[in-house]
Amino acid sequence: MQKQFVIGTRGSLLAVTQCELIRDEIQNKTGAKFNLKKITTQGDQRTDKPLWQLEGKDFFTKELDAELLAKKIDLVVHSYKDLGSDRPEGIQLASITKREYAHDILLIKEDTIAKIQNRDQLIIGTSSPRRIVNIESTLKEYLPYQKAAIHCKTLRGNVNTRIQKLRDGEFDAIVLAYAGLERLASSTESKKTLESLLEGINFMVLPQKAFPSSASQGALAIELANTRDDDLVKILKTVECKDTIAEISRERKAFATYGGGCHLAVGIHVKKIHNYFVHIQKGKVDDQSIYKLELEGYDYSQLKDLKVYYMYGENDFLLKKEPISTTESNHQTNIFVTSSYCFHNINDAKTLWSAGTRTMRKLAQKGFWVNGSAEGFGHEELYKFQKSNLMQIFLKKTNSWKVLSHDKASSPLGEVIASYSHQITPDMTDLNHEIFQTDIIFWNSFIQYETYLKHYPQLKNKKHACGLGKTLKKFQNEGIDVIPVIDMNHLKNLLK
Repeated sequence: MQKQFVIGTRGSLLAVTQCELIRDEIQNKTGAKFNLKKITTQGDQRTDKPLWQLEGKDFFTKELDAELLAKKIDLVVHSYKDLGSDRPEGIQLASITKREYAHDILLIKEDTIAKIQNRDQLIIGTSSPRRIVNIESTLKEYLPYQKAAIHCKTLRGNVNTRIQKLRDGEFDAIVLAYAGLERLASSTESKKTLESLLEGINFMVLPQKAFPSSASQGALAIELANTRDDDLVKILKTVECKDTIAEISRERKAFATYGGGCHLAVGIHVKKIHNYFVHIQKGKVDDQSIYKLELEGYDYSQLKDLKVYYMYGENDFLLKKEPISTTESNHQTNIFVTSSYCFHNINDAKTLWSAGTRTMRKLAQKGFWVNGSAEGFGHEELYKFQKSNLMQIFLKKTNSWKVLSHDKASSPLGEVIASYSHQITPDMTDLNHEIFQTDIIFWNSFIQYETYLKHYPQLKNKKHACGLGKTLKKFQNEGIDVIPVIDMNHLKNLLK
């Protein structure tokens, strides 16, 4: 008879659901059999205060650890962010699964958005010091009209309870981990509960550049006792993800430098893009503001004392944007806006997304509710959300996407609506112009690069820089040396 392993889990809907998802994945890959055992933890029982105000530690793991060491269970599936850096002797980390959605997500009633321009303040539910600091300091920039003052209020309980408190009017909005909602949306049974709770609720996926998540957020860790057999370890390795391990090992290392603990008011996120790692840290420590935006994997020492020409806005003197208007309705369509030159073609969208955080803030200034951003990482970043089970609940199977961009653009997201064209102006012959005296040119698109070099071949010998989206891929595919940067501000900071 085949041995059946026992997984220990907290009893909340989310904890049970994520265990079931991992169990099913492992069983499908290996044929091994698992049963679940529900265990109540101190963190589940104490919901009257934020965790950082409680004495002690390991509020969601202590009871599970005891069962594991007593051999009453064979393994535990944890949200990795719940695991402290010092784990009990006799327990080993066996596997870390792939994470897709490390973001935080803000939930808000549709009727609250409709009245937001008349509100003097908004009450946001969260108990995380990290979220409190970044939300109160930054969220206003991403809201339509930017009038309301932002205040945070303690929110505890399981996911169902938190969303119900929003529905009951205890908060104007709440902030949760996207990954938790995604897992609930991925299970048939829990999805039904979530669909009911999210009726009449809108959302904003908070960009990591402004609201970095907690170290390890979105990842699941599988632990077992050191004495367990090698066969079980091999079974659990089948769901391990090396890229996720590379990301969160860097996050937890940074977390430790700040002293760690659930009281830490700094968001820490690392994202692997191509062969690089984007590092984002934002928050406060000892009343000192922290903001780090760094890219690991490229040697920037060569840039010292060099001058940059930023091919943006009026600096783009050769390629002028001519607006193209359309009368096509975007009713019940999800719209991806690639630049501010497309704003005139936004109408009646189901959800609205931006290419970068700068465009996201500009849309908010125009009074639009923006649901999320690709953060300058490329169209593929939103493709992940397009496939998300949680998004299918919000979109109610309206998964039609359109992209507002220039007339030569293409996108994996969906149909491109031409919103402007590039018109080439007469050649500029002043060789004393700044662009010819600079060392580096930061390009917004490969079309820019090709057009300028056609008219000014001497620019080919300059150093070239761009962001991490499809422009970088095009440079690399063409075999052109290019300096990868997160965005213009990142490059400016490198040269300070």
